[in-house]
Amino acid sequence: MGGGGGHVPVVDLSRKRSQVSELIVKACQEYGFFKVVNHGVPNDIIARMEKEGLDFFRRPATEKEIAAGPAKPFGYGSKNIGFNGDVGEVEYLLLHTNPLSVSQASEAISNDPSNFSSVVNDYIDAVRELACEILDLMAEGLRVPDKSVLSRLIRDVDSDSLIRLNHYPSSSSARDIKEHRVRVGFGEHSDPQILTLLKSNEVGGLQISLEDGVWVPVPPDPSSFCVNVGDLLQVLTNGRFVSVRHRAMTSSSTRKSRMSMVYFGTPSLHAWISPLPETITAETPSLYRPFTWAEFKKAAYSLRLGDSRVDLFRTHNPHYDLPASLSPPQ
Repeated sequence: MGGGGGHVPVVDLSRKRSQVSELIVKACQEYGFFKVVNHGVPNDIIARMEKEGLDFFRRPATEKEIAAGPAKPFGYGSKNIGFNGDVGEVEYLLLHTNPLSVSQASEAISNDPSNFSSVVNDYIDAVRELACEILDLMAEGLRVPDKSVLSRLIRDVDSDSLIRLNHYPSSSSARDIKEHRVRVGFGEHSDPQILTLLKSNEVGGLQISLEDGVWVPVPPDPSSFCVNVGDLLQVLTNGRFVSVRHRAMTSSSTRKSRMSMVYFGTPSLHAWISPLPETITAETPSLYRPFTWAEFKKAAYSLRLGDSRVDLFRTHNPHYDLPASLSPPQ
């Protein structure tokens, strides 16, 4: 493991497996974040996905919204993030990873829907395999007997996993460029899912927050994937792994726009989430009560972007019996 930019852990997946699993566990405990290189996702699959994304974002704004539909939650969104007033200097396309859902969305999004659907599904298949491999390595590093206990959650045929393309347009304002203005593209938050794999172009902007509140920039590296621990993985490891808080900033110092392709590995709506038995001891009792992803998702959607969700499900939280508005859907 090396330090990209002096701080960010980098894990080479081509190294000895036992060593890799230990490095991943260390990164998840200390940062909740790391980069992976030699990840095995073919360059042509990545390049084709990037091209489809950029082709879509180059279209006029009204055309994009008409084609993809306003994000509710799937479709095209601009500036507005979620449903509770959060905004940012970003536009995005959000899709469910279910092949039928991708196929249906492709009909409206692309002039060549069969090609778009094929490219997106190829990318989803490749990054899901990478996510599952990383989750298996985590389980091995945690000395969990069932090595697929984590990856099985996102391999589920009813997985609620998502693919999101974020586009941060470059500034066209001469004053912004002259003064090198920095704006919030996507505000501070943690990801509610299990694991996030992020691939971006060579334009920087991603930052992660360390425990002391210092924001650390993640240097852009087109050869790597960024891996984020999500809220559910923090719960599954009984707080041993940290759900990293991160944000995306936009800078007028470059005339090139930033685009990231984000895969959110997620269980099915009815999957029960609770700390793995191997993470519970007399010294470290269970920190979280069991809940379903549907229950957690409903809580996440009811809160602001930067709010903490996992605290609602802590066993020592006197208010952990959620109000009716946050109870799981029937």
